[in-house]
Amino acid sequence: MSKTEIYRPNVAMIIVSDEYPHKKDIFIAQRNDLSDIWQFPQGGIDEGEEVKEALFREMEEEIGTNQAEIVAEYPEWISYDFPPKIEKKMKPYKGQIQRYFLLKLAKNAKINLHTKHPEFDEYKFVDSKNVLSHTAHFKQSVYEKVINYFKVEGLL
Repeated sequence: MSKTEIYRPNVAMIIVSDEYPHKKDIFIAQRNDLSDIWQFPQGGIDEGEEVKEALFREMEEEIGTNQAEIVAEYPEWISYDFPPKIEKKMKPYKGQIQRYFLLKLAKNAKINLHTKHPEFDEYKFVDSKNVLSHTAHFKQSVYEKVINYFKVEGLL
C-alpha cells in the first residue's frame, strides 16, 4: 500500500493576523473534542477538489472566514501518523499527508468558531517562537519543520 493510500490528503494553514509582517504571531485553536489540544486549522481534500479550493473551504468551515491571502506555500507534501487512539477513529488512514500554507488574514476578516460543525472552542495568536509549546505533541515535528522553513525564508 502506498503512502497516499494510507494517509488522508489534507490542507493545513499557518495563519497570521492582518498586522503581518510587523507582528508574526500565529493563530492556534483549541479542539472542542480533546482536552487542551491546540492546533493549526486543517482539513481533508475532497475527491476532485483542488488544493487551494480545499484550503479556503476548510478555513471557512473551521474558523468562519476565508478572508485571507496566501503568503507562501510549503514546497512539498508532509505527513504525520495519528496516535493509536485517534487512528482507530480515522480508519482506514494511519495519518495525514498535508500541504501547508502561510496565510495572512484580511483586515475585515472576522474569526467565528461557531460554525455549522464547530471543531474548536477557543483561539489565540501566539508568538512564532513559542507556538510549539502550545500544540499537540504528535503534530509538533511537522509544525516545527514547516515553521522553520518559513523562518529560513524570512517569512516568520
